Amino acid sequence: MKAWKCTICNYVHKGDTPPEKCPVCGAGKNKFVEIEIPDEADTPAPAAAEDTAKESAVEQDARTMGQTGPDSGRKDADLVPKTLYHKITQQMIQHHAHPILVHTPNGILPAAAILFVIAWLFDASLPAKAAVINLVFVVLALPLVLYTGVLEWKAKYNQADTLLFRLKILSAAMTSAACVISMVWYLLDPLVLSSSLAWVFIFINLVMLGSAGVAGHIGGKFVFKD
Repeated sequence: MKAWKCTICNYVHKGDTPPEKCPVCGAGKNKFVEIEIPDEADTPAPAAAEDTAKESAVEQDARTMGQTGPDSGRKDADLVPKTLYHKITQQMIQHHAHPILVHTPNGILPAAAILFVIAWLFDASLPAKAAVINLVFVVLALPLVLYTGVLEWKAKYNQADTLLFRLKILSAAMTSAACVISMVWYLLDPLVLSSSLAWVFIFINLVMLGSAGVAGHIGGKFVFKD
């Protein structure tokens, strides 16, 4: 049976023809290339397969970092980082900085939104103060989270312009905007939850929470290929 690999997200499809659309990233069939899958008889033993996988990982890391092996010749010379900036960005991509950093807003934003709702329902100031402190940490982390996300999109997914990537970028932008608006609004008007505009403030936080969930869900599809 033939196998086809998505050049955007590395999803592998088995069949006589590639799918019309990648089920993971939404790329069209023209983004699939045919690959070879060894027959069961040619499948190496578990130990050998593990060694092969380790060797492949080492080779991939070497290509990523611009390292050259005995047979690589000069064709990898262009992959060698030219500046400190390029070395740092390559390290961020290689060591999955974006998936790690994105846990900060994804973990804190739900707590902040829930605390604001509690403060609104029970007319309590302490939960609101705790919520805005949480948002401060998120806002401080957002620039690096967004930057590493763009780096990963460019390096790993060739700046793919598919519907899922558009949704992820839009969700990230909405999350960031809602977070900043919510934090600044409360800092300028700590009594907002007691005013007639409290429902607008809560709605912004719910939008922030929902868009963060959408961005996280799409990111999970890219990571786990399902």
